[in-house]
Amino acid sequence: MRSKCLLLLLLITLSYIGGFSAKNHYYSRPKLRRSDFPEDFIFGSATSAYQCEGAAHEDGRGPSIWDTFSENLPEKIMDGSNGSIADDSYNLFKEDVNLLHQIGFDSYRFSISWSRILPRGDLKGGINQAGIDYYNNLINQLLSKGVKPYVTIFHWDLPQALENAYGGLLGAEVVNDFRDYAELCFQKFGDRVKHWTTLNEPFTVVRDGYITGQKAPGRCSSFTKPDCTGGDGATEPYIVGHNLLLAHGAAVKVYREKYQGTQKGQIGIALNSEWHYPYSDSPADRSAAARAMAFTFGYFMEPIVYGRYPIEMVNHVKDGRLPTFTPEESSMLKGSYDFIGINYYSSSYSIDVPCATENITMSTDSCFSHVVERNGVPIGPKGGSDWLLIYPEGIRELLLHAKLKYNDPVLYITENGVDEANTNELFLNDDLRIDYYAQHLKMVLDAISMGVNVKGYFAWSLMDNFEWSEGYTVRFGLVFVDFEDGRKRYPKKSAKWFRRLLKGEYNRTKQQIAVI
Repeated sequence: MRSKCLLLLLLITLSYIGGFSAKNHYYSRPKLRRSDFPEDFIFGSATSAYQCEGAAHEDGRGPSIWDTFSENLPEKIMDGSNGSIADDSYNLFKEDVNLLHQIGFDSYRFSISWSRILPRGDLKGGINQAGIDYYNNLINQLLSKGVKPYVTIFHWDLPQALENAYGGLLGAEVVNDFRDYAELCFQKFGDRVKHWTTLNEPFTVVRDGYITGQKAPGRCSSFTKPDCTGGDGATEPYIVGHNLLLAHGAAVKVYREKYQGTQKGQIGIALNSEWHYPYSDSPADRSAAARAMAFTFGYFMEPIVYGRYPIEMVNHVKDGRLPTFTPEESSMLKGSYDFIGINYYSSSYSIDVPCATENITMSTDSCFSHVVERNGVPIGPKGGSDWLLIYPEGIRELLLHAKLKYNDPVLYITENGVDEANTNELFLNDDLRIDYYAQHLKMVLDAISMGVNVKGYFAWSLMDNFEWSEGYTVRFGLVFVDFEDGRKRYPKKSAKWFRRLLKGEYNRTKQQIAVI
């Protein structure tokens, strides 16, 4: 046991100092079998409510901040689009469940639209029975096909009513409103839902909603972007992150105290991070990479595992801008998970830079610069989005980091995938996506062989959908959605690859795949 721990420590140390130097090279497609993975390993696919449901103004659903952001400010979305119809999964959910079943997935990760079941965001505003009925029907349909529901309670679509009432995530009131909303979900669906995720990617909410202003509600400092909807990137991100953490802790507390004993489910959170490599072997860049991890992944992991913020944040966030936890809040947060979800897409390099003395935001507090190439060479091939550079080894390093630094938690890969640019043509031969999944799954297997407790993998995403500020300019789906012709669904080659994998067959050569 001691030798295994020392080996793992060596591996993670090498990754920080450049022993696993990130290089741009061709990755061959590894051969995988379903039997390579543990017998109880979960395979699924993922979506989120605003990205796929549509029916934004139907059956009593209240508006969310994403309705307001995308419909009222179309210039904020790359193609001026919105999710008011999206994939129309609200009306086509049976077809989507059939796709999951046909591919062979045993699980489906989806989110609940907060304002579909609580149009005003809180219990005082009333419960929308049509929303409850929709999710009951979806859950029952999944179970009838042998597909387990993995439910995310909050995937960014905060009710607009709460934004209007007290500033949404900036208001301390959101903690109790989220707790009450989560409890309603436990009450209505917890007899069948056995895996709950409180929040999806709180760091993305903080960064893109309150630092860069790229996502709803579009807040940032005026020197960051002149068209911000208001905001202060030096203070608001920390307030929002703090409230999200307390909301998570409050939801876990009520679940454990009132529902977990009888419903026998599990609850966790889904966190996103790149793996941050040091740009060079210098001590300064190694420290910069460690700070980068602390200000992204550690920002939320440290409080829920140990009840405190990372020391790097405490030391670098000046002027009292980083909130503190009361002893009661720290106790509530410590250990507030049964599992941790990991959303991983890409990796990058971190360079040490001087700490800013003006135009301060949360991004400048960490005193590192984020880059995706070194000596003119990208860290990996680019997907459909400029931010997505393909580097499979990063998922292994992130999993090892979670094991070694955060008390060996149960982990799920709750999102992993790659996009291609949308040409509005029927494109099904997505070999790039198959390579991406095969390479990343091989790295997950490597992590498992090193003792990381990974229990499942969810491909992002089941189908092409509304990709937030990128609109419909990129496609992440295993299933092609024809947005010009009734949202018809067409499984891509990657869906067929997953079907063969999950049925226990070897991956085949490209010549064999071409004739299937």
